[in-house]
Amino acid sequence: MAPLPCFLLLLLLLRAASATSPPSRLAPYDLLYADGVRAYFARDWGRAAELLQRSLHSYAGLRAARRSCRASCRREAAFLGRSAGLRRADCLQHCLGGRLGAAPSAHRASLAVRRDFEQREPYNYLQVAFFQLKKLDQAVSAAHTFFVANPQHLQMREDMEKYRRMSGVKADNFRDLEAAPHWEAYEAGVQHYNADEYLQAVDRLEESLREALSALEECRALCEGPLEEEEEEEEEEMQPGLYEAIAAHYIQVLKCRQQCVLDIATKPGRISATEDFIPSHLDLLQFAYDQVGNQALAAECAASYLLFYPTDEPVLEKMKQYQTELGEDTTVTAREVVTIPGLYFLALPCPIQQDPSVLSSQRMYSVSLLPGPGWGLVSEGFLSKACSSLSVLPSPTGPLPFEGITVTMDSRQMNGTHRVVFDRVLTESECKDLLRLTKAAAGTGDGYRARRSPHTPHERFEGLTVLKATQVSGSNGDVDWRDAKLLLQASEKSRKIIESYFTPGKKLHFSFTHLVCRTAVEEEQEGRMDLSHPVHECWKEPPAYVYRDYSGILYLNDDFQGGGLFFTEMDAVTAKVRPKCGRLVAFSSGKENPHGVRAVSRGRRCAIALWYTHSQEHADLVIQGQRRELEEEPGDIQEQGRSHIQEFKKEKPLNFLGACKLQNLEIGM
Repeated sequence: MAPLPCFLLLLLLLRAASATSPPSRLAPYDLLYADGVRAYFARDWGRAAELLQRSLHSYAGLRAARRSCRASCRREAAFLGRSAGLRRADCLQHCLGGRLGAAPSAHRASLAVRRDFEQREPYNYLQVAFFQLKKLDQAVSAAHTFFVANPQHLQMREDMEKYRRMSGVKADNFRDLEAAPHWEAYEAGVQHYNADEYLQAVDRLEESLREALSALEECRALCEGPLEEEEEEEEEEMQPGLYEAIAAHYIQVLKCRQQCVLDIATKPGRISATEDFIPSHLDLLQFAYDQVGNQALAAECAASYLLFYPTDEPVLEKMKQYQTELGEDTTVTAREVVTIPGLYFLALPCPIQQDPSVLSSQRMYSVSLLPGPGWGLVSEGFLSKACSSLSVLPSPTGPLPFEGITVTMDSRQMNGTHRVVFDRVLTESECKDLLRLTKAAAGTGDGYRARRSPHTPHERFEGLTVLKATQVSGSNGDVDWRDAKLLLQASEKSRKIIESYFTPGKKLHFSFTHLVCRTAVEEEQEGRMDLSHPVHECWKEPPAYVYRDYSGILYLNDDFQGGGLFFTEMDAVTAKVRPKCGRLVAFSSGKENPHGVRAVSRGRRCAIALWYTHSQEHADLVIQGQRRELEEEPGDIQEQGRSHIQEFKKEKPLNFLGACKLQNLEIGM
């Protein structure tokens, strides 16, 4: 008999190793969790503790089995040809069945249960059960593990304070049972680095980098699961065709794999990822290696860092220095582990209908290259066919109601949906008049319970509502009534432009209008890393302002530093808008347009913030009443303002972030 080819022999060995592994017979973790919670509410503390611990063990075992099987099957697929996909699916089914002792489908849990485990909810039950069982050390560990991931949980915060005051509780009882190894090593490494202990810093930062990259690959392996269906949908929808189904699943995996970069960079309990988490390791390491005299490794880390930021001037200068010290003939290369496919992201244009209720223009999806020979690179033909199978509606481009106004950027140029920038909405003279109004009448913190710095301590916030502008125009000799009238006219002009462009034929009403200025506090700018307004998305879900449909910002000046608006997608900035007099940026008020404002580092930035609604019920009655009186005399305008105060019963926003959801990222300057 002819000998088997090497790749077939290796394939058989991999299968044999999988088949001979004894099945672990893991019980489905969601069933164990449900039984544990039932025992908890039955006050059967012993059984509750046992079942909840078993559910956590089963959850960890399931994740480990999925990671292991997907890694081994990916290696197996490397030796196969065109049938790699089918063979890999068969391998996964066989491997998981052997590891779990049951069909993999038996271990699929609901979205609600998965979220409970991601948020460490079982530990919340466990700490009570252990406390009732007089197992104080285990109760403290469970409570601490939950609290690390949920620091805003008020009841647990009180419980933690009680545990700290109890006799018999030791400091080492406060252990995070789910601690990520890369975070422990990273924080220790940074402490050594800041203390100029560079040898120790190198050891711990190298450990952190290895663990972080390992965690990244494990996270991405877990993304290759079944297609997640929307559980909230009750109505039966037409089943997608072949390419629609493939595209939907494929994009889900790509987005999940990109999210892994944020996940490993986000410390449990934090809402924001640590900026440049992987590159920062390399930057710290290149400096630390230089300090301990190892220029070869310093150069290697610098070359690796430059793969992320190839134009970083300080690191480029260091590279020249290292090359000189090592000799011009020495070849410096980046670390192989950093150059693996999948660590970088490729922006691929794909017109995708994200939300059936929102018209979608072509948007740029930042998707990761799938690492490993089993996947290969994204096929242009496949992507084209996948994208073309998805429903796309044309971008809104209704006629503009005023001459001279230009569309500077539309949704396509801004890499998003329902976004647009208009110019020449106001003249230079009109901007100056409105700026004069802000200096004469704006109140510190107006609209935010008079808080001087509602978003950041590095800036002073001032605001002026339309109602206040009309009131002071009659009582304050410093305020020209024509400037107050101009505020109304500018707001109304913006409303007509946005209505005509986005929703021609469908009425938009004012929801809220606010003339705001943000001034940099000179003595508070050194070392500043925050934003003027954190990245947030306005979800159309309670308790947010669900009735708001469109937002706008009409800029009045540009004689300041910073203060630019930006839109984000995942961990990338997709569009930037630089303020200037008469520029109006408008976008739909939903989760499709997460945005933030860069820090104002010098000067004073002023703009009119505008919100609109299709709902007549939620329209701003004060502005509506005053709008009807735009052509009246100043005294009549003031009287109209008074007459509509009684009508205006809706609470004004005291904090705009109360209407929105902060994203899991903040982009520093």
